[in-house]
Amino acid sequence: MSLSPRFRPAAAIAAATAMNLPFGTIYAFSVFLKPMETMLGISRAQMTFIFGLAACSLTLGMNLGPWLYRRVRPVPLTVGGGILSGLGLALTAGASGFLELVIGYGLLFGIGGGVGFILVQQGVNQTVRSHTGLVNGYVIGLYPLGAMIGAPLFGWAIQTWGLRPTLYGLALAVLLCCLLTALLLGVADIRMQDDAPHASGPVDPRWPLFFRLFAVFFLAAAAGLTVMSQAAGIIQAYGGQTAMALGATSVITGFIASARIGGGWLIDRFAVPHVAAGAHLFSLTGAVVLSVWPGPLMAVPSLVMIGMGYGFISGITAGAIARYWSRNAFGRVAGQLYIAWCIAAISLPVLAGWIYDRTQGYGAAVMIAAAGNVLGAWLAFGLPRVAAAPPR
Repeated sequence: MSLSPRFRPAAAIAAATAMNLPFGTIYAFSVFLKPMETMLGISRAQMTFIFGLAACSLTLGMNLGPWLYRRVRPVPLTVGGGILSGLGLALTAGASGFLELVIGYGLLFGIGGGVGFILVQQGVNQTVRSHTGLVNGYVIGLYPLGAMIGAPLFGWAIQTWGLRPTLYGLALAVLLCCLLTALLLGVADIRMQDDAPHASGPVDPRWPLFFRLFAVFFLAAAAGLTVMSQAAGIIQAYGGQTAMALGATSVITGFIASARIGGGWLIDRFAVPHVAAGAHLFSLTGAVVLSVWPGPLMAVPSLVMIGMGYGFISGITAGAIARYWSRNAFGRVAGQLYIAWCIAAISLPVLAGWIYDRTQGYGAAVMIAAAGNVLGAWLAFGLPRVAAAPPR
């Protein structure tokens, strides 16, 4: 049984939803900080290293994805990724030390998620022909949306059953969602490559544009990932209680999800450089507010602004790839561009954890994020106003 072509875009979007929601719980990592530190006796810097490594392995999976989906059909590739990530989470759940976290969460979970992410995003861009900015914003917005759902569930489950059963449950959810994704991709017969002559020729890498967009994305991601990976810890450091920190984590990721969708929607209507620069300036405002008025009440809206700035840039970046490069090149360019996400995850978030271990605060990290937003806004103004992509 296969769907008619008119239903394939909806099936591709549904497959992306099923795939990205459970893997988006990587952005709820801050909920695991204190329970994992207490259970295994490890430091905040070690926990942020695990998050950074998971981001790197996610990026590795994203760059392996285009090579794999040109050689392996989507259904077995999706199932294989789900098994790999599920095993990684199961290993994390049974961890007795730092090494198991490195292998399970830091490597296996991330690689499987990265392959799946780029697979469904390529599938969406092969089937959807209109409102590509909005659709790409939605697809990447599913990660923080998954965290928004996951954060309160994890907090409740950890309190009710403990950390290990919670992680085993997440492993099962990841596997089941990957099986659902595989079913949708198979029924819709979604292809990863367009074999038309205009789409299968050589692709201009456009390196100057690529590196500028890379830098704009990196500078926003460094600040945003610091917020997403340590939101609960940051709010507690500014005087917030545990319940407030967990609730705020869910709120922050929800706003970031909406910003990702909004960023894609905005570039369907306005010039990319103006929207991207505005996103960096919005994030900068949040960092300045938190620096001038530190405290639990200002921490939440300030972190929302910093996170939303990153969310806007994420949606803008995905939509910009669809404008500046051809459909067949989307997965390859996106995978290479998301290396910036990996570098961002092991830069400011790790530095912020190191600063916290020594000062019990995040003030210096917030100021570094603000400086990055200033540079990011300046670079964003130099992006092309009009796409010059190859024929689509």
